Amino acid sequence: MESRAVPRGPSQIASEFESRTYPREADEDDIKDLIQMYVDAAIRAERAGFDIIYVYGAHSYLPLQFLSKFYNKRTDRYGGSFENRARFWIEGLAAVKQAVGDNCAVATRFAIDTLYGAEGVEVGDDGFKFVELATKEGVVDLWDVNIGDIAEWGEDAGPSRFYKANHQKPWVKDVKSIANVPVLGVGRMTSPDDMAQIITSGQADIIGAARPSISDPFLPNKIEEGRLDDIRECIGCNMCISRWEIGGPPLICTQNATSMEEYRRGWHPEKFEKAPDPCSVLVVGAGPSGMECARVLGERGYDVHLREADGELGGCVSYIQRFPGLAEWGRVTSYRQIQLDKLKTVEVHTGIGQMSADDVLTYGADRVVVAVGSHWATDGLSSVTHAPIPGVDASHAQVCTPEQVMAGKDVGDRVVVLEAEGYYTGASVAEYLADQGKQVTIITQLGSSVHYTDFTLEAPNLHRMMHEKGIKELSSTWVHSVETGNEVTVRAYPIFGDGYRRSADPRTGELPRTANTHIDELSCDTLVVATGRLSNSALFTELKARKDEWAAEEIDAIFHIGDCYAPRMIADAVFDGHRIAREFESENPQYPLPWIRERQIWGGETYPSLPANGGA
Repeated sequence: MESRAVPRGPSQIASEFESRTYPREADEDDIKDLIQMYVDAAIRAERAGFDIIYVYGAHSYLPLQFLSKFYNKRTDRYGGSFENRARFWIEGLAAVKQAVGDNCAVATRFAIDTLYGAEGVEVGDDGFKFVELATKEGVVDLWDVNIGDIAEWGEDAGPSRFYKANHQKPWVKDVKSIANVPVLGVGRMTSPDDMAQIITSGQADIIGAARPSISDPFLPNKIEEGRLDDIRECIGCNMCISRWEIGGPPLICTQNATSMEEYRRGWHPEKFEKAPDPCSVLVVGAGPSGMECARVLGERGYDVHLREADGELGGCVSYIQRFPGLAEWGRVTSYRQIQLDKLKTVEVHTGIGQMSADDVLTYGADRVVVAVGSHWATDGLSSVTHAPIPGVDASHAQVCTPEQVMAGKDVGDRVVVLEAEGYYTGASVAEYLADQGKQVTIITQLGSSVHYTDFTLEAPNLHRMMHEKGIKELSSTWVHSVETGNEVTVRAYPIFGDGYRRSADPRTGELPRTANTHIDELSCDTLVVATGRLSNSALFTELKARKDEWAAEEIDAIFHIGDCYAPRMIADAVFDGHRIAREFESENPQYPLPWIRERQIWGGETYPSLPANGGA
């Protein structure tokens, strides 16, 4: 951890989330010290003006570890019986409540069921007992109920792929039935109608809406004002959580490009600086990036024409939302379509076919933004070998890209999916085909075909899904060549086989990079190649090559954005369209303006101290 301090816990067992981290088994002096830390933090929060103080006991935090038999193996008065295991949490709550008195409510977030069975905390056993004990002691003013623990965080912060809104209803309702103080429920509730039903039915008194509020920080205001179709609903992709897990920007959101950019870029989610000298803008392509760019330019007063070759808006989202479990990702399109329809400064034209360079140059716009997306490589080009795979050609009947599969190209009964992305595409295509009764095998160079979904909390359930649907996986494997004929022969090799040593052979002294001779042959009817994406760059490249014609057509500038600029996540494409529209008057909008890089910290040089009265 950042402090490099040794953690303290109920027992000296390595974390299942961070298996190289071992705690010190806390003795009673440590326990007193830890409880005092809770008290000190509560007093600071009270002085800072907070109304509610949380003693957090979800996601395997310390109070829950003491309560759970899964973590707590002690034999002293803080372990063994339920009363002993509950002691640390109850003492901590009581100490915090005494410290803040009636100035603050004391809440606790409680994983009422860790989903570990009898060895953990179960709702009908230790879960109910703890609610009853804390109620008897009078130490909790608000219950915030969730499920799961840190290793199965995805059961709580459930991705939409596997969990619909309000999936924690049974557990929240159970606590509400026995609690004598307000109960807060979570579960990615995004619909105002659902929220109202949850409250009026007595399921909960308060709704926690973290991810929905990241997607739309003004969610409560819009509900109160009746602006329901202006709500930017969370799609449940957990891209926000993934960036917390891996670093980079502290948090991003597929739906809300301004998330965590309010300070460092000065972007308000709902306010847009009016263009000082609005001109006409042609946006070519209505995928996530093009739609967002057109929306923000329209909000700023530009005269925008958004033109899409296909008959519907959405670009890649049009087929992605048809993958199993990803229907809610379609909100990326539906929200922007609603907003574009409201903007009098934006005209939307669909089903026009692909625009040529001549079409663009003679359209009559002052500026042009090309946002025509990307496509999956048809020849097996990938980050693994940086070269096409011999024999792979998606124009052949037996070879498909993901787009071709979703467009209805015939797929045989035995399928190999070759994927190098490690995110949702390979597994989604595999599940889509398995649901049709196909026998599917995934080949990936990674340790897992869904590697990135460890960070979006989808991985455990994706692995369960593949097991249940009979989808096989060959990991740390790649394809040497492919041969089509009566059937497809896929020649695969382990990527860590011969030729991948990085030092001389200890036996012969020979240098590495000898040929890999471990080749296995797989037979299938269809090969699906999801090996890498390429920008649809032809239009922009031709327009740039004809730059000497721009002036005659009174074109000031032409830009390219989203996957057309470089293939990325949907969240990155939305951000790219948003950013260029915000910075359209900069010297060169193609490249981002500088942003504030420092982090401002209380007690540091920027803010030397917190006022003694909390700033009151």
